[in-house]
Amino acid sequence: MPKVGVVRLGEYWPILVAAMAGWALDAFDFTLLLFLIPHLKGVFQVGLPALAFVVTATGLSKVVGTIGWGMAADRIGRKLPFVLSILWFSIFCGLSGLAWSYGSLLVFRILFGLGFGGEWSSSATLLMETVPEELKGVASGIMMLGFEVGFLVAALAFRIVFPLAGWRWMLVLGVVPALFTLLVQRRVKESPLWLAREGKREKRVALHATPAVIQGWVFMAFINFMSWAIFALYPTFLITVRHLSPAGVFPFIALYSVASIVGKPIAGRIASRVGERPMLVSYLVLTIPSVLLYTLNASHAAMVLGAVLMGLIPNSIFGIVPMYLARRFPAETRGMGIGIGWAMTSVSVIAPYLIAIVTPVLGLGASMATFIVIGAVLSIATAAIDTERFIPRPEMASRPA
Repeated sequence: MPKVGVVRLGEYWPILVAAMAGWALDAFDFTLLLFLIPHLKGVFQVGLPALAFVVTATGLSKVVGTIGWGMAADRIGRKLPFVLSILWFSIFCGLSGLAWSYGSLLVFRILFGLGFGGEWSSSATLLMETVPEELKGVASGIMMLGFEVGFLVAALAFRIVFPLAGWRWMLVLGVVPALFTLLVQRRVKESPLWLAREGKREKRVALHATPAVIQGWVFMAFINFMSWAIFALYPTFLITVRHLSPAGVFPFIALYSVASIVGKPIAGRIASRVGERPMLVSYLVLTIPSVLLYTLNASHAAMVLGAVLMGLIPNSIFGIVPMYLARRFPAETRGMGIGIGWAMTSVSVIAPYLIAIVTPVLGLGASMATFIVIGAVLSIATAAIDTERFIPRPEMASRPA
């Protein structure tokens, strides 16, 4: 049975690869800055809260971009917003390398954020409307491992490019994803569900905030609050608290990323077999004790195991997020609905700023641990609610030509 699923999944490889790679390139451009925070504090003569605010402001601008691109996806199709949002964030990531002051860096990253959210929401909608129902869990997990691929490549750039060429060239590398749009434009087809709806010229349908929809949006806010607390200042933690060099940082980012790459498809498969709620609650409960090894134990063995557990458990939850959100909306409002859901992740980007504010009192490691646990507890309380009866019946997706 699993072999049949794998074979059938192969029929959808253009959109599957495009969705995963698009998210990887998005993550690469975003996380480049995370490795540079300790260095840019000296370049622009600002403190950790100021650089953490750049990350927060980027996320907040994503609110506007995500909802806007989601609305566009419902009106002009899923594919074009996917392509245009990649072009947008690529250009402004590259321009960030030309920043001449803290203020200019902040502006460039805010503009970057407008495209940052649109890529994910449009590609997730396109993917979930293309693959058949029984393959959505695995497809969702494969798409979401793209973030760790991008994070890992950004760590590699920090390991190789930063010592040789400096921070500006690291950010200029962010223009590379723009080339990927040529592949998307040629090989990826428009959503069959969107085309079918447009062919019937149906009236626009209002977005209804059902309990399942509200749960999805709230869950996205809480789970991403936890996620931002896990990864946003992790490179800074390794550099400033564990006193690692760029070469020393890379193995821990690699462990975290590879564990996530392995874990996300597994999480998608588990959710498809046992259901979303049992999978989510069990993963979130296991996250809490894992924090003890992640930031609160300085031994090398604990650091290694903590990086692996954070990637394998809480971060793998995101393997089911595209499926989790997509199934809560009918096709007519799915783009906007997923867009709003992903915009809720932007509200959560306040986490690294709060961590930076609390750090002088608790220390960076304890501050990260505190907010990771808070996010996990809030996510458990939300995910445990049963809203299954409010979820629309699945539509049939056409097989690829």
